[in-house]
Amino acid sequence: MLYPVSSLLFLMLLFFPVQEDVYKERRERMVQRNIEARGIKDEAVLDAMRKVERHKFVPPQQASQAYADNPLPIGHKQTISQPFIVAYMTEVIRPNPQMKVLEIGTGSGYQAAVLAEIVKEVYTIEIVPEHGKAAAEKLKELGYDNVQVKIGDGYKGWEAHAPYDAIIVTAGAEAVPPPLLEQLKEGGRMVIPVGPQSRTQTLTLIEKKNGRTITQNLMPVVFVPFTGDGKN
Repeated sequence: MLYPVSSLLFLMLLFFPVQEDVYKERRERMVQRNIEARGIKDEAVLDAMRKVERHKFVPPQQASQAYADNPLPIGHKQTISQPFIVAYMTEVIRPNPQMKVLEIGTGSGYQAAVLAEIVKEVYTIEIVPEHGKAAAEKLKELGYDNVQVKIGDGYKGWEAHAPYDAIIVTAGAEAVPPPLLEQLKEGGRMVIPVGPQSRTQTLTLIEKKNGRTITQNLMPVVFVPFTGDGKN
């Protein structure tokens, strides 16, 4: 059966609010069951996880799985991180509204959006041009004006805006890139997966105190490999 255009518009207006309500319910369930129940306590982090629409940061064919607690492929051998890990890494840096944060590995832009809900400024670097451009457009479309996206090698960090109160690295590195340590502010925190490629890594917290670094191993994780090397 063919519907007149006015009828199609009416049906769309009916459908989309219902669909958004469904996603909102799924986000709330995700936060309650997979994030809050697993020990995340920071209210700002929980609120950000409730607010950011993860289904808008995954390919359309993955939207129905957006609020499951697992990573999802986003193309070019990259993934969007598991929601619990996004919340955990965000909580670990102790975010607050005055902070400037550097993210290495923009991916779809989801982690940057979560950070942007809490901190003052987010600078994020993506080495895959297609992801960097798409993430920049998506973040702008959704109104995240406090996020700047750069396409380039995250190994080098983003010196122009350093130092940073915190740095989040969303790819597994065999060793901590020295430029990132240099760009971390005194008293700052970095969270980064460290370990061999294609194997389990250790999510590591690095704090800079009195010119020294204090390292703490947090948990085993598996991230896509860090592909930058600072040579290009």
